[in-house]
Order: sequence, then structure tokens, then C-alpha cells
Amino acid sequence: MNAHNSLHAGNDNPAETQRERERMVRYQIESRGVTDPRVLAAMLKVPRHRFVDAGQRARAYDDGPLPIGYGQTISQPYIVALMTELARPEPGSRALEIGTGCGYQAAVLAELVDRVDSVEIVPQLAESAAVRLSELGYRNVVVHQTDGTFGWAEHAPYDLILAAAAPREIPTALIDQLAPGGRLVLPIGVGRGGQTLLCVEKRGDGSVHEREVIPVAFVPMTGAAADA
Repeated sequence: MNAHNSLHAGNDNPAETQRERERMVRYQIESRGVTDPRVLAAMLKVPRHRFVDAGQRARAYDDGPLPIGYGQTISQPYIVALMTELARPEPGSRALEIGTGCGYQAAVLAELVDRVDSVEIVPQLAESAAVRLSELGYRNVVVHQTDGTFGWAEHAPYDLILAAAAPREIPTALIDQLAPGGRLVLPIGVGRGGQTLLCVEKRGDGSVHEREVIPVAFVPMTGAAADA
């Protein structure tokens, strides 16, 4: 919707990568219960292989995370789709992402909402993700290099917030920057064996309702969240 994807760049085989995305969506995502047609369409469209290093491209559509350097990963396709569906993105919505990484989740969100602010604490990842998203034509994503513990207050409130790293507890700033009726989806917990994916909904009176979804394994949130 909001992007022009350059599938013909480099040595890509557009027909083959499209088939790989179709298999990914059918067998990894739909088969596990993700049904939102807009989310499925975004997962079919975004060229995941363009968000990993050349040496990883043969595995870009595998059913699992991949390293992207600096101790970070690109999340499993199913988890990206599930978190996106839980957040309920709508046309016209404003989204905040904590942990840009390679930019893949931001690209998926950019297909579904009006604007994405994405925060990344690692300068090299922030810079490379911004370049990659620009090259792929995503004009509605802005990458900010800063500590995601504090969100991005300048453009708050947000209709949805996704975090791709696990804090010990929910950062207060993320609740504060969530609009009434908005949803925050994030992993929480210490250690990869003790994390849970949470869906947090902010009610009109400012109270929040938390729902545990599934056990997950994310990299820990760094910065101030790690010091808390």
C-alpha cells in the first residue's frame, strides 16, 4: 500500500522469492492461526530476503529467526505476523516500533498504517535499516537512533506499539505513549526460557488490560530497561 518493493534488485529471482513468500505464509503463518487478510497480504509482499545479509538470503524464508549482527536477530516470520495481527493495525493508524533491527517489522507495519516511528539503540543497525527501507521505497517509516526504553514521545500517542526485545517489566513510557484503545505487544521476562508475549490494551480511562499470549524467546531489551 505505502511502498514500492524493488524485488528485481541485485541477483533476486522475483518469481522464486514470491513462491517462497507464498509457502512461508501458507505453512508457517496461516497454518498457525493468523487470519487477518491485511497482515497476510503484507507478509506476502515485503521481500524478507532483502532484510538479511547476502550470506543468509538462502534462509530468509525459513521458519525461525536469523542473526543480523550486534547480537540481534530478525524475528521468526510467524512471530512478526502474530504480533502485527495482535496490534490490530488499521489504515490511518500511527505505530511505534521498539527495536528496528534490520527494518523488516517496520516494513510490514508500513504496509498497514499511516506512519511508523521505529527506534533502534544500535547506531549501525539504525543507519543500515534506514537506508534499506528508503531503497525499498518505504516513505512512511522514520528510524530514530535512541534508547527504546523511553519510546518516542515527540509523535505520541500511538495507536499501536510493538517491541522486538524483552524488558524485565513494561517500560512506563510505552504505556504513557499508547493512545486510549491502543495496543502494545511485547515480550517480557528475563532469559529466553522465561519470556511471555503480552498484548496490553489501554482503555479509555487510562487503565490497562494485559493478556498473555504464548511463550517466546527474544533478545533482551538493552539501555535503561536493562538497568532497571
